[in-house]
Amino acid sequence: MFTRYKGEILTLLGAIAFSFNGVIAKLVLTSGLSSMRLTQVRCGGAFVFLGIFMFIRYREKLKAKRQEIPWLFAYGIIGFLLVQTLYFVAIQRLNVSVALILEFTAPIWIVLWLRFVKHKVVPPLMWIAIFLAFGGLVLIAQVWKGQTLDPIGVSTALLCGIVLAGFFLLGEKLTATRDVESLMVYGLGFASLTLAVAMPLWSYPVDIFTKSMNLQGRFEAFDLPGWVLIAWVIIMGTIVPYMLILKGLKLLSASTSSVMGMAEPVLAGVFAWIWLSETWNFIQLVGGVTVIIGIILADKARSAAH
Repeated sequence: MFTRYKGEILTLLGAIAFSFNGVIAKLVLTSGLSSMRLTQVRCGGAFVFLGIFMFIRYREKLKAKRQEIPWLFAYGIIGFLLVQTLYFVAIQRLNVSVALILEFTAPIWIVLWLRFVKHKVVPPLMWIAIFLAFGGLVLIAQVWKGQTLDPIGVSTALLCGIVLAGFFLLGEKLTATRDVESLMVYGLGFASLTLAVAMPLWSYPVDIFTKSMNLQGRFEAFDLPGWVLIAWVIIMGTIVPYMLILKGLKLLSASTSSVMGMAEPVLAGVFAWIWLSETWNFIQLVGGVTVIIGIILADKARSAAH
C-alpha cells in the first residue's frame, strides 16, 4: 500500500507536520518574536542543519551547473521567502482562516496555468475536486459572518496563493532533475541570504532563545525555553515537512499536490482543537469533510490521467 500511494502518503505527512508546526509557531510568536525574525531563524537554521549534513554525507549532490543557479535562486525566493512573508502580512490584516482560503487558491491558479498557458488537458474530475476542496475551506472560515476584509490583506493573501502555485510548479520542474535534499539546501540558502541582507544577523533578538515560553491551552501549566520550540520549528516544522512535500511532489503532480495541501487548514484546526481548545461548529465540520472528499477526488483524477 505504501509503495502504491507513496506520493499521497508523503504529501499528507508533510501537511500534518506543517499543520502541527502552526501551533508551535503561534506559541513562539505570542512570546515576543516577530514573524519576519521567526522566518529568518526558520530558514537559516534549516539551511545550516541540512547544509552541514549534505556537505558531510552527499557533497557531490550539491554541485550545480551555471544555468541551474537562476532557477534555484527563484525557487528559494518563491518557495521559502515570499510564501511565508506574504502569509504573515495577510494574517496580520485578515482572519487567519480567510487568509488561508485565499492562499489555497493555489490549485486553481495551477490548473488555469496548465489549461490555458501550457494547453494541457485537465480532467473534469480535477475541476470538481478543486471546487469541493475550496468550498470546504469557505465553510470552515464561515466568511459570511460579516467580517470586514482589508483590501491590502486580501491582495496580499491572493498574491500568496499565486506564489504558492509557483512553488508547486517550480518544485515539479526542479525535482525532475535534482534530488530533494540539495534542492532544499539551495532554496533555504538563497532565502536565508536575502533575509540576512534585509535584517542583519547582529541585530537578532538572541534573548528569545533563553526566554521561558508558556505552552498555553491544555498545557498552560508548563513552560519551555525558547530554543526548544524554535528548534522544533526548524527541524520538524521546516526540514521534515518541506522534504516530505517535495518527495511527494516528485511522485505526483503540482495540481494534485496543491489540492492535497488543502488538508493543512483542516489539520491545523484539529491540532488547535486538541491543544488550544479551539472548537469547530457543525458547518465547519462539514467543511472539513468536504475538503477531504475534494482531496480524494483530486487523487482519483490524477490516477485516471495516468
